[in-house]
Amino acid sequence: MTTFDPQAALAEPFGNFPDILMQWSRVKGDELALVDEKREVYWAELVGLVERLAARMVETGLQRGQSVAILGTSTVEYALVFLAAVRAGGVAAPLTTSASPEQLEGMAKDSGAIHLFIDAAKAAELGPDFMAHLQRVPLESIDQWMAPPGSRAPDFVPGPKDPFNIIYSSGTTGIPKGIVHSHQMRWRQFATTALSYVGAGLEVRSLASTPLYSNTTMVAFLPVLLAGGCVRVMGKFDCAKWLAHAEADRTTITMLVPVQYQRLMDFAGFDDFDLSSLKLKYCTSAPFSAELKREVLKRMPGGLIEIYSMTEGGVVCLLACHEFPDKLHTVGRPAPGSELKVLDDEDREVPPGTPGNLVGRSLTMMSGYKNRPDKTAEAQWTDPATGEVWMRMGDIGRVDAEGFVELVGRAKDMIISGGFNIYPSDLEAELLKEAGVAEAAVVGVPSRAWGETPVGFVVLKDGAAEPAAILAAVNARLGKTQRLAALHPIAEMPRSHIGKLLKTDLRAEAERIGGID
Repeated sequence: MTTFDPQAALAEPFGNFPDILMQWSRVKGDELALVDEKREVYWAELVGLVERLAARMVETGLQRGQSVAILGTSTVEYALVFLAAVRAGGVAAPLTTSASPEQLEGMAKDSGAIHLFIDAAKAAELGPDFMAHLQRVPLESIDQWMAPPGSRAPDFVPGPKDPFNIIYSSGTTGIPKGIVHSHQMRWRQFATTALSYVGAGLEVRSLASTPLYSNTTMVAFLPVLLAGGCVRVMGKFDCAKWLAHAEADRTTITMLVPVQYQRLMDFAGFDDFDLSSLKLKYCTSAPFSAELKREVLKRMPGGLIEIYSMTEGGVVCLLACHEFPDKLHTVGRPAPGSELKVLDDEDREVPPGTPGNLVGRSLTMMSGYKNRPDKTAEAQWTDPATGEVWMRMGDIGRVDAEGFVELVGRAKDMIISGGFNIYPSDLEAELLKEAGVAEAAVVGVPSRAWGETPVGFVVLKDGAAEPAAILAAVNARLGKTQRLAALHPIAEMPRSHIGKLLKTDLRAEAERIGGID
């Protein structure tokens, strides 16, 4: 039997995920690979379980390149099905639990899945007739469903372009688009990260507390297993449970979205837990304020790395917050292999320091939207000088003299009032300067006088000034064209399951309240 050299294997330009897991199972047999509140899976048994699931998938009709739909709360069983779909030559297709029944049916149909692995809670919620034409397998019963012990799936050698997974976008209306990632893309994305862990001799114990249907969570899942580490999978995020797990597991790596970091910082018992094992903390998916970064750096051990990119790919920017404390207002610089351009509305490059539409390209780009070549084309920009394909990032940003990227706002969120461009982030920053404001968001609403006008929403702290006083103070500091037409207090900002602010909901609420000329 050949000796496994993980550094050499992970340094290859292309590799096979299941093969790497097989090698680690021989090396790490008596160590934990996956764990949740109810179950522990050791490396010695991981590959056997994955093989048995994959074998049964093939026996029941799964074809090469066909999707396997997964719907439910993150658990060890969920993770096993994800890995088995890839091992069987299929495509892991985790579905968003917050989607409507109509959206879920649309996603499943779009994916082409014939299997639906669903947990008991979602099955009860959706009823026995929901997608009854599919082979429905309860996630809690996969041990009874899988092939007998010792079974192996037929050999599958992936090609670079073979699809690895489909991640469905978190659109709030219509059927979400299916973002297809290839085996090559995932290898380039995560083998490098795993190699950095192995090369540093890091004991990788990950705490994954965002849903497995989210691309965000893959950072705390796939590279950890490629590095022979252990992933603790959490269901619903809870501060006390997260802290208890991090202390007991001696967690070294985690991925959290900004709203989770904020909740941990606000948790009364935070300082009672020993988090000294933390080496690396990641953050992505939503704006991460400089103030919150500073607090996390001060109170949580280990490095803090912000990742800016899209599920679709494009540029990947990295900010090692612990190394650049004076750049916390940025999302860092393009990572090696990533490129960024800033364009005006006519797709011409703008001078350095000028805000514009961000486009990016890298080695980790999506294959396209499943069954949507039209939407794929809309998401791309082709450089007329070179023919190179770039992704439209959907953000407005500027690049400083040292190459750090500062986000100004989402392109779709920019407000054009009286012919002037207003960036919501500028107004939100002013609102957050007020002592009583915990959270702030600004959206544009229709205005007869100006076309659009900015309206603010705030979550207030105890003892805060009246909204009218806050509005007056902020507007006194803003230029005439930027001033907020109204400011509404709100108990809680509407957010997706991974903490993205749902400005569509805020616009609808602002229009419902009305009162704008």
